[in-house]
Amino acid sequence: METEDALVETVRVARSGGVVTVTLNRPERKNALTRAMIEQLRSTFDAAAHRVEDRVLVLTGEGGDFCSGADLSGADGPAVGDPASSLDWVRALGDVALSLRRLSKPTIAKLDGVAVGAGLGLAIACDLVVASTRARLSMIFTQRALSPDCATSWLLPRLVGSAKAKELAFFGELVDAETAQRIGLVNRVVAAEELDAQVASWAARLAEGPSLALATTKALLDAAWTTPLAEAIEREAECQAANLAGADVQEAIAAFCEKRSPRFGAS
Repeated sequence: METEDALVETVRVARSGGVVTVTLNRPERKNALTRAMIEQLRSTFDAAAHRVEDRVLVLTGEGGDFCSGADLSGADGPAVGDPASSLDWVRALGDVALSLRRLSKPTIAKLDGVAVGAGLGLAIACDLVVASTRARLSMIFTQRALSPDCATSWLLPRLVGSAKAKELAFFGELVDAETAQRIGLVNRVVAAEELDAQVASWAARLAEGPSLALATTKALLDAAWTTPLAEAIEREAECQAANLAGADVQEAIAAFCEKRSPRFGAS
């Protein structure tokens, strides 16, 4: 028998101009995540990783909220009181965050309303986070007698530092958009009516950019936390050599000499 969620498209995927827009679509539940949504997100991220035409991914939520985390009260949520089932469910959630984080293409979270728990994890797993002034973020886990999941225990200290991460995680309080920007959780805060335009502008610029250079830049920066300096320098050399051998560098030089904007193709 089909569930009510199965009758609607709870994750929508749209493609235009090299930008993949992935929209969580359970507005009546503030886009709380079901197992079906997790599985579709994973397959969507994996597909984007292999499509040359997909150059940027935008993750957002429908109905004025980003994501309220895992749906603990739904039939398709983690089974409270069943350790084996819960372990499988939460591992699947972590796999989604890992798939998003490993995507070689730039990713942007377009954040309106609430982004809490696993929803916050999905947001900060993106490379860039643009929030409206209405956004509210929280490591809500302890308020539900839970510990962090969806990669938040790894991502949060790297963004805000260990002490601030513990404060956010221990108390689980809501953080407004301006505070989130000040402590490093989000990149840009704009008025709600400007959110679409700001994200569209960044996504278009990245989609028109040199895809290999962006991918290698992302890889180098992501590896910085765990790579010794000498190894990082060697990896920089390898990445730069790959860039210099590619067509995008030739186009960038030609555009500079001809005093025009470069026209990068898919690398």
